[in-house]
Amino acid sequence: MNKHYSRKYSSNWKDYELLDAGGGKKLERFGEIICIRPEIQCYFQSVLPFTEWEKIAHAEFVEKKKKWVFYKKCSPQWEIFVDNIQVKLLFTAFKHIGIFPEQYDNWCFLKEHLLENQSFINLFAYTGLASVFAAKNKAKVVHVDSIKNIIDWANENKNINQLENFSLVLEDALTFANREVKRKKKYNMIWMDPPAFGFGKNNKKWILEQKIEELIYTSSLLLSNNGKVIVNTYSTKLELKTLHEMVKIYFPNKKIEAFELWKKSNTEKEVYFGNCIRIY
Repeated sequence: MNKHYSRKYSSNWKDYELLDAGGGKKLERFGEIICIRPEIQCYFQSVLPFTEWEKIAHAEFVEKKKKWVFYKKCSPQWEIFVDNIQVKLLFTAFKHIGIFPEQYDNWCFLKEHLLENQSFINLFAYTGLASVFAAKNKAKVVHVDSIKNIIDWANENKNINQLENFSLVLEDALTFANREVKRKKKYNMIWMDPPAFGFGKNNKKWILEQKIEELIYTSSLLLSNNGKVIVNTYSTKLELKTLHEMVKIYFPNKKIEAFELWKKSNTEKEVYFGNCIRIY
């Protein structure tokens, strides 16, 4: 965490609540389904004992077993609403279910600032909620991810929302972004949510600290005049101050917001979810 940067607390919405947190876990409600998931930032004690969590939860991802344990009968797949969009959720082989709720206020920022017929690119796009919000705003969307089943999932989110202005690209995000620069493409908004570590297309290794400067530089070449960028990072090895200073170099004439992303549970527990930069 960064002493010199402000905290921005992301909001809940009708179909989502962070109910409680602590003991390395978080208790969340997604529509009618309540889940327990591991969370390294929940290093404090929860308000409710875990026995109470298990009474109300439908499922828990247990890290030691590396699988979901079900406490109540429920479908492995379901849908919720995030404002005016539908989202498919799924108990995957890992702790993820297809949505990062802490991004809610960034989705609201996107809806407020992205205009009809403007161009939007989502790099490291996952299941595509930012892409869906952009397409709902009638922007021209390019959605880029390197994992085939994630692209398929994003396509389902696109289809259940009956969206047409939405291109899906199966490619490493930085590779595609550099190709777009060579094509002299420009975008009105760039959304980037790069993982700390992973393997992309053709098992290509990704380490954020080694690639972040190239990613920021490339985005500066892709951005149109008066364009906007949202960058989210989760790596403990990349400090917000370092990222902020880097962004100031490549976007010298832009307004830059740098802040920590947090959520507060219904039980008043505060959970850190990484860092965010908005450039506009």
